[in-house]
Amino acid sequence: MAVVTTTRLPAAPPRRDGRPRRRPVLLLLNAASVTAGVAGWWALAEAGLQLPTPGAVLAQAWTMLRDGTLVDDAAASLGRVLAGFLLGSAAAVVVGFLMGWYTVARGLFEPWIQFFRTIPPLALLPLVLVLLGIDETPKVFVIFLAAFLSCVISTYQGVVGVDRTLLAAARVLGAGDATIFARVVVPASAPYILVGMRVGLGSAWGTLVAAELLAAQEGLGHRMQSAQLYYDLPTIFVGIVTIGVLGLAMDRLLQLAGAHVTRWQETR
Repeated sequence: MAVVTTTRLPAAPPRRDGRPRRRPVLLLLNAASVTAGVAGWWALAEAGLQLPTPGAVLAQAWTMLRDGTLVDDAAASLGRVLAGFLLGSAAAVVVGFLMGWYTVARGLFEPWIQFFRTIPPLALLPLVLVLLGIDETPKVFVIFLAAFLSCVISTYQGVVGVDRTLLAAARVLGAGDATIFARVVVPASAPYILVGMRVGLGSAWGTLVAAELLAAQEGLGHRMQSAQLYYDLPTIFVGIVTIGVLGLAMDRLLQLAGAHVTRWQETR
């Protein structure tokens, strides 16, 4: 009698946390959402709403790419946002750590930060224009202020929210303040800092258009403002889409960096 043997294919290695892989599903949902959004936009434009079609926006973007306008404007805006965002985030991390670690610093900084948090950075534009002039400094300063105020509270909250059990355990093991700060406080507050930086990045891009109203000669906000005078809707849409794409790309890069830094953290 013949003996039939079967060979089983090796099973896919399970994830370490036992949860199913969700990345392909999320990518499919992202693609479906973007496709539905563009289709809805196109349908509204064809229905007679005062909107340019996606085709008209693509044609205008191609024209601006060929004459170099779009690249120059995007580079100018990206430089301003990067400068303001990086300076604002760095200052927010330092001030947030000082406020969370030292009571004296908290008492000195907190009233001013709470005061300026209630004032939109755009409301300070006239004052900034008078004090700093009309060159690049006031534009970067307004973006810096938006990023700083969005990130500093998150950093402070991360420091004061560190589990006291971890701090007590570190002290029992003989760690000094410097070691506790570097090995316990900084890693434990990293997720809060990254969330604050992502919020600050959104605020920086949200402040860009108004900042480029300060006598800018190039930049996406400046180009959109000029197009408004001539009712040039495709150019305005090119600016909006470019800001959205650049902001999304920077946010994804920040997420990747955050996932690497906080890879010890369990997430859903």
